[in-house]
Amino acid sequence: MTTAAKKTNEAVNPSSAGKRGRAPAAAAAAADVPRKRPGKTPPPSPQPGKPTSKSDQLAALLIRDKGATIAQMQEATGWLPHTVRAALTGLKKHGYAIDSGKVDGLRTYRAVAPE
Repeated sequence: MTTAAKKTNEAVNPSSAGKRGRAPAAAAAAADVPRKRPGKTPPPSPQPGKPTSKSDQLAALLIRDKGATIAQMQEATGWLPHTVRAALTGLKKHGYAIDSGKVDGLRTYRAVAPE
């Protein structure tokens, strides 16, 4: 392309974007207007009485009179055994009194909720 052709293109459309479609700096500064997100709605609130997280589900299993085994906790949460045990430690840190014992050869965990 010759310099004469370049000059004619610039004269025809001087405010056009560059090669990569970027707006000139002056136009970009004017475009700094806050935009609203269309269609954004807040997530639905949890229903009362329903556990909201997996650790809440785990706590609900442990508070039962018969308690829960590692296998039952795994089934309820979808976690691996080491993750269930780590969550038990987290519940202890949140004030739950966790006790375990063997019933019919299976270790069963029980908890008392913090007051």
